[in-house]
Amino acid sequence: MPIPKAFVVGHPIKHSRSPLIHGHWLREHGLEGSYEPVDVAPEDFASFFRSFAERGFRGGNVTIPHKEAAFRLADATTERARRLEAANTLWLEDGRIHADNTDVIGFVANLDQELGAWSARTALVLGAGGAARGVVAALLDRVERIVVANRTDGKARELAGFAPGRIDPIAWGEIPARLAEADLLVNTTALGMSGQPPLELELSPLPSHAVVTDIVYVPLETPLLAHAKARALRAVDGLGMLLHQAVPGFGRWFGVTPKVTPALRALIEADIVSGR
Repeated sequence: MPIPKAFVVGHPIKHSRSPLIHGHWLREHGLEGSYEPVDVAPEDFASFFRSFAERGFRGGNVTIPHKEAAFRLADATTERARRLEAANTLWLEDGRIHADNTDVIGFVANLDQELGAWSARTALVLGAGGAARGVVAALLDRVERIVVANRTDGKARELAGFAPGRIDPIAWGEIPARLAEADLLVNTTALGMSGQPPLELELSPLPSHAVVTDIVYVPLETPLLAHAKARALRAVDGLGMLLHQAVPGFGRWFGVTPKVTPALRALIEADIVSGR
């Protein structure tokens, strides 16, 4: 019986930490198998997608810039993927390629693990791009109201269409006036990421019980999270989202559902700190 193989496909892909994550789980569970990074340019993605089974892969992860194309090309999609019109996890089942979006699972699972029991009536989400779509989709099951702030109004209004009446799109300049009502503040923009400008935001209007989370994980502590901690607010970094979104795919390809453990987190943290 052939050794099971999975992949992560993107462009570029050399900085992906997914091979480290899945390699750790393969070793932890004593499983034979491989998880390989594959760099595929957008113009070649459809060809790769249709041929990965012939190359011996059971499925894989999809990252930037191929998530929307993977959704369109799949034979079957989950409700989560359809809501976002993007897929990050593929697997073969009954000769068909299935697609899911586990970013939704990853975001909430990270908060659950880091915070324990938590609740929020209103969430303020910064940004309205692809990452924000996954965050908003996840929050719709856990939060009454979502306020979305974006530098361009069109994308925020588009996100509001997910759940008319529950999502309030606002202009970027309105953020300070809306912080006081936020139980959860989520940054989905690249601001604060290594090599990007910091997210300049005064957090003093946030309630003392508020949670601040950033989906950026390089650096592990962004300026936004450092500011939150200085105010004694609960702060959650983005690394856990990366780790938790990987769990369902591993189960599909290798037959074991892994856990996000301190040992796994320490491994990836060390890799981030080394600046590989």
